[in-house]
Amino acid sequence: QVQLQVSGGGQVQAGDSLRLSCTASGRILNYYTIGWFRQAPGKDRDFVAALKWGAGDTYYAPSVRGRFTISRDIAKKTVYLQMTNVKPEDTAVYSCAAAVEDIRPQLDYAYEVWGRGAQVTVSS
Repeated sequence: QVQLQVSGGGQVQAGDSLRLSCTASGRILNYYTIGWFRQAPGKDRDFVAALKWGAGDTYYAPSVRGRFTISRDIAKKTVYLQMTNVKPEDTAVYSCAAAVEDIRPQLDYAYEVWGRGAQVTVSS
C-alpha cells in the first residue's frame, strides 16, 4: 500500500511563498487521486487542492485558486503544493492524502491513505 511523507512546512510572512511536498512510497497507479487538505485550530479539515495522477487534472478550493498550484513529478512520485501570496488565514496543518479509486477530489472521507501533516504558519 502506498505511504505518504509530507515535508516543507514552516513559518512565513504574509505575501511570501512556500512549497510543500508529498512523496509516495509504493506504487501509484494512474487512477489515483492525490489531495491536499488543511486544518486550522478549532476548525474542520478543508480541501485545498487535488490532482489526478494519470491525467494530471487539477482541482482547487476557491480560497486558494490563483495563489496555490498543485503539480507532480512522476519520476520522484511527489506531489507539490506551491503556495504563493500566503495569508494569515492559510495558517493550518497541511496534509496530503491518496485515494486509490476514482473519487470526487474534494471529499476527504474518500481518501484512504494520509500522510502526517506539516504546520504552516503565516504571520501578518
